Amino acid sequence: MSDLVVIFRTQSDIEASVVRALLDAHGICAMLSSQIPHSVLPLSINGLGEVRLSVLASDADEAVRIIESHRAEVVKGEVVRMRDDFAALEDRLGYRFRQPELIERALTHRSLANEDATGAILDNESLEFLGDAVLGFTIADLLFRRFPEYDEGQKSKVKSLLVSTTTLARLARQMHLGDFLMLGRGEEKTGGRRKQALLADGYEAVIAAVYLDGGIDAARAFIMRQFGPLIDEVRQPDFGGRDYKSALQEYLQAHDLGLPDYHVASESGPDHRKLFQVEVGVKGEVIAQAAGRSKKEAEQEAARLALERLQERGQDGGQAVVSSE
Repeated sequence: MSDLVVIFRTQSDIEASVVRALLDAHGICAMLSSQIPHSVLPLSINGLGEVRLSVLASDADEAVRIIESHRAEVVKGEVVRMRDDFAALEDRLGYRFRQPELIERALTHRSLANEDATGAILDNESLEFLGDAVLGFTIADLLFRRFPEYDEGQKSKVKSLLVSTTTLARLARQMHLGDFLMLGRGEEKTGGRRKQALLADGYEAVIAAVYLDGGIDAARAFIMRQFGPLIDEVRQPDFGGRDYKSALQEYLQAHDLGLPDYHVASESGPDHRKLFQVEVGVKGEVIAQAAGRSKKEAEQEAARLALERLQERGQDGGQAVVSSE
């Protein structure tokens, strides 16, 4: 057998897999070897080893040419990361990672990991779990200290609103987090970068990445920057927004369209962290769908979207009716 030649080195499992897939798309088979001790936890790999890609000696020159044509730049004769190390996202986060592999992992959706036959790519689901816990604790601690006059029920309601899928997705959109998500081909084609659930999950994973990289103080500072404006609104009489289910029902009745019908289209995730996809229909037509960590949250968001779309129809067409056929 011809000798193998190492043509690419990196300390990122994900980057190695991306380059391997790139070569494979050009008909070059690359072998992956690693000195990195894999772990369930996203530990730093700096100084522990590297991932290497090797090809047949006869393919080496062409493989290097392909990589050269796709890399961003050359620094001191070494191939730099194919991505920009998420510098633009770090600017929006207001945080610089000492362990960039953490933010890379936080943005890796399971759809990409599932498409990797080597098993080298780790998705962000364990980080989502940790980020949810860090966020929940930080917000609960903050509410306890800021609002001592609130009883348990009031604090729980405020916390639920602050850490809801809708709120997290909105904060994720503000920093254009979807632009940085690393998705599989199927998820990319179905608009994964805009999906509320994926944005919220990615946001939680980013919180975990900040926590693991900089500790609880860094995570708390990030959460305070992000949630500060929302916390300031808690004392306002209208905090929590409208009851969109009631608003939608009133709107439909005012236009003689009957009552809305809510249907749980799907449930996913483990029992302790279910994600509900809810559809809302009017006269047999599905008007909107939304996801949430509870049926109530998903129904509220679906009702908000439905109300918005029905009102747009009314403005565009002079009426707010839906087909009864």
